[in-house]
Amino acid sequence: MTTQSKLVRGWEVVIGLETHAQLSTQSKIFSGSSTAFGAAPNTQASAVDLALPGTLPVMNRGAVERAIRFGLAVGAHVAPLSIFARKNYFYPDLPKGYQISQYEIPVVQGGSIEFYVGDARHEVRLTRAHLEEDAGKSLHEDYHGLTGIDLNRAGTPLLEIVSEPDMRSSAEAVEYARALHALVVWLGICDGNMQEGSFRCDANVSVRRPGDPFGTRREIKNLNSFRFLQQAIDYEINWQIDRIEDGFEIQQATVLFNPDTGETRAMRTKEDAHDYRYFPDPDLPPLLIAPEWVERVKGGMPELPGVMAERFQREDGLPAYDASMMTQSLAFARFYEAARSACGQPKLVANWLMGEVSRRLNAEGRGIDASPVDAATLAKLISRIQDGTISNNGARQVFDALWTGEGTDVDALIEARGLKQMSDTGALEAILDEVLAANAKSVEEFRAGKEKAFNALVGQAMKATKGKANPAQVNELLRRKLQQ
Repeated sequence: MTTQSKLVRGWEVVIGLETHAQLSTQSKIFSGSSTAFGAAPNTQASAVDLALPGTLPVMNRGAVERAIRFGLAVGAHVAPLSIFARKNYFYPDLPKGYQISQYEIPVVQGGSIEFYVGDARHEVRLTRAHLEEDAGKSLHEDYHGLTGIDLNRAGTPLLEIVSEPDMRSSAEAVEYARALHALVVWLGICDGNMQEGSFRCDANVSVRRPGDPFGTRREIKNLNSFRFLQQAIDYEINWQIDRIEDGFEIQQATVLFNPDTGETRAMRTKEDAHDYRYFPDPDLPPLLIAPEWVERVKGGMPELPGVMAERFQREDGLPAYDASMMTQSLAFARFYEAARSACGQPKLVANWLMGEVSRRLNAEGRGIDASPVDAATLAKLISRIQDGTISNNGARQVFDALWTGEGTDVDALIEARGLKQMSDTGALEAILDEVLAANAKSVEEFRAGKEKAFNALVGQAMKATKGKANPAQVNELLRRKLQQ
């Protein structure tokens, strides 16, 4: 749990997130209809999804299994018995007039998510994660004065993951959401595609004076990018503070974020649980999860990010922060492992991945699996630094050429660009003798105790070798000659 708050204009921010992760089943939660994205409107809506009279829901075992997997991964209690409820509200894209969800007894209870903001470790407690069906979609843009209804999404299986109000800044909320996103993709329970709505967040935001009770919250709905999540929360924080400082009270409400204006606006007064008239769904029996089922799921779990990070610290000697960065996604971890195994330099691989590789990926909006420089090539480049073939500066030039497609072979690029460091000790010593003879004053100053004079001599030596000498070798030979 977050223990230190950064105040905004003297106010403490309180944030909790409700995240909808679309489960990676091929069929819907209560029917056999496909969950594939992009089909023509209303072509993937069965009689059950349309709520035609006489149809009954049938639970999708795969959806339950994915919920169990998530519960185990976050250290939660997987309820041996949970109940499905009807959440009653009227909206055009909700065919039944209610949504099947879980209320009083959810399938996953408790747990926590760990993440870093910078190099500071944070932990956010989870309240619950429950199974539910998605609604359809209202289409406004393509119809003048009318609204179209696409029920392809109706009945799509969701796991709604609810956090405690433990976050105190938009940066914490974004890193929590990133960690949660990485985890559900890592577990294989959600594809994480935010553009297609597979992972979306609702942010509950309030402000209070330090030490006061929680303020009135407003819920920002359906944020489908980490950038929008941060922008929406930051705007909402300042809007609430302005309202309170102008003498107004905050009214509980559901609000939408407009990415074009960067503003939130109220959509409706926020409902409380009693407004939805929850009651157990009479068409679905209690969901029973036997301990044997949980054990089978546990036996098929992948190595979790936290466990893998600890292994990287223990076996590879990585600092905790580096290890957490290497496990930010399964693809990232696999890339690191492949490069580290190929060159045997875990810390250097981590440095390159956190530095130059991540900088390029972020600038171009790519994931590690779309890196133009693969793990084997990066490992070869690092090996050439380690064996003294190339300097760090030369390695960056080679990496740049690899990234932009100017070449694919590390050694060929080093040769073609003349970046190979001098490895002939005799030739280097001859050059250093000339440098010392031409810079007698610096030699005299160094021997008088002025360390800066040594740096000047190193600079002259690198200039004389046109940057091709190994700096470490230059340092070692120079000191030896100056002590003679």
